[in-house]
Amino acid sequence: MTRFAGKVAVVTGSTQGLGEAIVHRFADDGVAGVVVTGRNAERGEKVRAALEYKGVDAMFVGADLADPASPQTIVRSADEMFGRIDVLVNAAALTARGSIIDTSVDLWDSIMNVNVRAPFFLVQEAAKVMRREGIAGSVVNIGSVSAYGSLSVLAPYAISKGALVAMTKNAAYALSRDRIRVNTFNLGWMDTPAEHVIQTTVHGQPENWLELAEAEMPFGRLLKTAEVAEAVAFAASDDSGMMTGAVIDFDQSVIGGGAQPILPPADRP
Repeated sequence: MTRFAGKVAVVTGSTQGLGEAIVHRFADDGVAGVVVTGRNAERGEKVRAALEYKGVDAMFVGADLADPASPQTIVRSADEMFGRIDVLVNAAALTARGSIIDTSVDLWDSIMNVNVRAPFFLVQEAAKVMRREGIAGSVVNIGSVSAYGSLSVLAPYAISKGALVAMTKNAAYALSRDRIRVNTFNLGWMDTPAEHVIQTTVHGQPENWLELAEAEMPFGRLLKTAEVAEAVAFAASDDSGMMTGAVIDFDQSVIGGGAQPILPPADRP
């Protein structure tokens, strides 16, 4: 497919997991340029090399989104190399645990800085480039069904994803006359390397936690990064037309339909 022919995409958190799947989906769909971002330079260079092997002009920008200067650094680097940005995907996020009882100020700030402040200013910086170049661009934010409340141990994370929903609506309306679209996918439980670490180290689950969890799911599995990447590619491309301000639940549970089909760890603080 060539739905991204001639386009340049910036994808945060693209050194592994969902972000990595997204940049490869874009590459397979003919994207001209990709900016890979993340904190791990070794993984970032590996992803960059893999994209270049596919014929994509790619660069890696090492960035910690906890740094308030990182959005400007990422966008400036993309602009200097490509002179344009057509797509921004805010895929990076912190999922550290904390409840209303035990969340510290430092934990709160770290999650809000990465999950809310960074996406906000990345959209701001990318929109400046899109407007300058007259590009009808697209922003896709990776949210979570946790935005509806979630487990008690995910208090600051859930609140950050609720804020991302509000930001999506506000930015979509503000940028509509520029024909810059902003949409969000609220994802459910997904099979990623980071989730494996959380389940085995934070929650003390066995190494085969995925097999056990998937056996309890209505669809017999957790979300997979490849299927989410395909949905992101749809929303980011012209295939989704003028869809903007949309917040799409992408999960096998249905909010308001009863108990979520997830077996949570003990979530008492």
